[in-house]
Amino acid sequence: MPQISTTSRSPMSARRLAAAGLIAAVYAAATLLLPIPQYMGVQFRVAEAMTVLPFLFPEAIPGLVVGCFLANFLGSPIMLDWLFGTLATLLAALWTRRMPNAWLAALPPVLCNAAIVGAEIAWFTVQETGGAFWTAYALTALSVGLGEAAACYALGIPLLRLLPRIPSLRGRLAARG
Repeated sequence: MPQISTTSRSPMSARRLAAAGLIAAVYAAATLLLPIPQYMGVQFRVAEAMTVLPFLFPEAIPGLVVGCFLANFLGSPIMLDWLFGTLATLLAALWTRRMPNAWLAALPPVLCNAAIVGAEIAWFTVQETGGAFWTAYALTALSVGLGEAAACYALGIPLLRLLPRIPSLRGRLAARG
């Protein structure tokens, strides 16, 4: 049976696994408990500020993916949202990890969610209203992208600036600009 290592050099040490679990729990709780629009065309997920965390913490990638899946599974009646919302988060997290600076690290979640979640919501809108897909897509991609940009840049960038100032995290953070 595979063991989880307790050393921080292991790809999934107990500390990293716990951090991923904590990120997943905070993301899901913030999405499910805050009384603001979290689903459909007009949305502002405060938890999306956390999508910049892979820039500093590789363990944020599985944490965000699990947290997004849980939030969508428990909060959205649309099964495709469970898949495509989670896919957007996974792709954004992987891309964010590779960004050279904090300002660019906030861009992948905006682009991935606008493109993928915007298409998903547009498809459902067209099914219900019978409208034109590309018009619905343009509007929902813009709406989702603006909400995501607000969360990532207004909340996520300050989060990236704050975390290195926390003494207990200083030794664990990647040296990033």
